Amino acid sequence: MYDKKIEITIPVLNEQDTLIVQVEKIINFLTTELNEFSDIKIIIADNGSTDQTQKLAELLEAKYNQVNYLRLNERGVGRALKASWGVSTADIIGYMDLDLATDLKYLRPAFDALVLENYDIVTGSRLAKGAKVYGRTMIRNITSRCFNLLVKNIFHTKFSDGMCGFKFLKRDKLPQVLSTGMRNDGWFFATELLIVGEFLNFRIKDLPVTWTDDPSSKVKIGKLSREYIEQMILLKKHLKEHSQ
Repeated sequence: MYDKKIEITIPVLNEQDTLIVQVEKIINFLTTELNEFSDIKIIIADNGSTDQTQKLAELLEAKYNQVNYLRLNERGVGRALKASWGVSTADIIGYMDLDLATDLKYLRPAFDALVLENYDIVTGSRLAKGAKVYGRTMIRNITSRCFNLLVKNIFHTKFSDGMCGFKFLKRDKLPQVLSTGMRNDGWFFATELLIVGEFLNFRIKDLPVTWTDDPSSKVKIGKLSREYIEQMILLKKHLKEHSQ
């Protein structure tokens, strides 16, 4: 039995159609496959939903002891994660997407890496050797590879996939990464975590995963690409100033 407290944050925005089914899939997996982890919480971090997401999330919270609901009125994945992680008392914190694109079986190696192997951060990768990706369009695959190549060229990073929505870390590392450079309130926040983590010489495990792309993804590639490039420039400048 592991005595570490773990919190998995699920950022959501207008997810009334799939919220209950997907959260119950996670709960079932935790109960049947990870029952040696005695204390795992699911945090539904709702960043500005205007549909029935809040009502359904509150029903899940009332039904399951391991589910907590957190409401934010402002949007932004990074904002939701910072709000959730910032009030956490868990030993391990992290997030994954509601679409469960990353196979749930990778929760065990992620937790083992942090609890048993003394890694500071674990990140899922669709590009590392051994990873498998299904249903991903050519444009998304090319965009992802180009983005990660750009990150490597600008920051000289070692991790292979900054955009994968599956990341966990030791909570006691959070204050240091936040104070060093994790500022973004949007999607780039998760990539910032890895860039800043490497900058601080944290031990990062690049975990190859099986990823099944969600054809109904709401991510706008063009808008997201512009945001990422702008944020990379700002982060590069900030880390340069921080190191002086």
